[in-house]
Formats: sequence, structure tokens, C-alpha cells
Amino acid sequence: MQFLRHAYERFAGLARELAKFGTIGAIAFVIDFGSTNLLRFGFGWGPLTSKVVATIIAATFAYAGNRFWTFRHREQSGLAREYFLFFLLNGIGLLISMLVIGFVTYTLGLHDPLSYNAALLVGTVLGTLFRFWSYKRWVFLAATEEIPRELPDETTRVH
Repeated sequence: MQFLRHAYERFAGLARELAKFGTIGAIAFVIDFGSTNLLRFGFGWGPLTSKVVATIIAATFAYAGNRFWTFRHREQSGLAREYFLFFLLNGIGLLISMLVIGFVTYTLGLHDPLSYNAALLVGTVLGTLFRFWSYKRWVFLAATEEIPRELPDETTRVH
């Protein structure tokens, strides 16, 4: 029974984290996707430059949302450390997205908005999967729990 309770609590905790991460991610996605398209097609910036600038804006929002809402119950290992790791891992997620965008734009030669947005979407999904896993692993660490010491009861104590 204890095993089932523990499994349920673990699953419920993961589901809550995933829902919060998804909410922050959805808002960051709108910021990223909207900003990328505005910079790319509204201001005529390059496909990769647009993505980099939009990602910096969205990642800043995502860090604050994830630190102070999604993973607020987790250890705080120092703002500077978390911030550095968060943006390093976001850089890797950005690289994943840029590889997809670069492939579609420069290798396939597709420069239309539909192709660009399809590449942006695929790259964002792949980068998000990496970021969720890596944030839990290296940035927002699990809270350390004190292991309760079991005291021997009166019947097992040797006199």
C-alpha cells in the first residue's frame, strides 16, 4: 500500500510540475513565436537573428516563471548558478531550433513564412523536450529530504 501511495504522490507531483511547466512554456512560446515572426517578417531581420533575439526575451520570462512558480518547491542552489545553467541549457535548446530552421531555410531553400513557421514549430518542440529534462536534472534541483531515523521500539531493544 505504501508503494502505491508513494507512486501516486510522485506521479501527481510530476503532473503538477508538467502542467505548470506547460503553462509557462505556452506563454513563452507565444512570446517567442510572435516575436520571431515580428522580427523576421515585420522588420525583415534574418531567420536566425530573429530566432535568437526572440528566444532571449522568451527565455527571460520562462526563467522567472519556472523559478518562482513551476519549481518554487525545489532547492534554490543560488540564483547566479541557476541563471547561468538555465541560459546555457536554453542555448542548447536554441541551437536545436536553429539547426531545424537553418536546414529548412538554407539547405532546402524554403524561405516562405509557412516553411519558416513549420521549422520553428518542430525546432521548438524538440528544444522544449530537451529543456524540460535538463531543467529538472541540472537547474531546479529536487528538494533534499531528511531521511527519518527509525528508533528501535521497546520490543527489539537488547538489554
